[in-house]
Amino acid sequence: MTTTTQEILPAAAVAALFTRADGSYLFARWGRPIVPVVFGVDDATLGVVKGAVEAVVALAGHKMAETDPELGANLMIFFLRDWDELRAVPGLDGLVLGLHALLDRLQAAGANQYRVFRFDAAGAIKAAVVFVRMDTHLQGVPAQALALAQAVQVIVLWAEGAFAAAAPLIRLDGVEVLRPAIAAVIRAAYDPVLPAMAQDASHALRLAARIGRLT
Repeated sequence: MTTTTQEILPAAAVAALFTRADGSYLFARWGRPIVPVVFGVDDATLGVVKGAVEAVVALAGHKMAETDPELGANLMIFFLRDWDELRAVPGLDGLVLGLHALLDRLQAAGANQYRVFRFDAAGAIKAAVVFVRMDTHLQGVPAQALALAQAVQVIVLWAEGAFAAAAPLIRLDGVEVLRPAIAAVIRAAYDPVLPAMAQDASHALRLAARIGRLT
């Protein structure tokens, strides 16, 4: 994973990344090592996806593991052609509450991706489920770029519209790479002095300050 010259976001822009549609602020990062498992891809693509996750985890200064003592795997990534494929996955409806109603909504909206997070008692991320429907648009995205984008979007709990104005990746010399500003946010987000979960917007000021010190 490569980034370009440093771009530093002001505190207000950092806050916007974690401000929800209703105006509330919510930040969370992983509180345990990440153990990914990927479904619906061939071996070559599997290596690309896991490599992207490893790169983003390394950027954050976080850890990966072979197994999660509670869940086995705690990051499940599903690649599919049609939302109905998920209805037949054993046990998925127990992991994702209201699965069938959710799939109905995603199908009606023509969505091509969705993420579900679970949290521990302290509010840190303890598990995530990622659904990626390979529609016409995503089929045209290089596997490495698609994998990197998914890894970035699951490393912290971003707001729904965090990347509406600017995608987390940019094209550099014909290759999609992580935006320097987003890379800086991810690195700062995992600084041990910051909490694993925050609901007060003052957290964005602390996060912006850490970004300045780490760049």
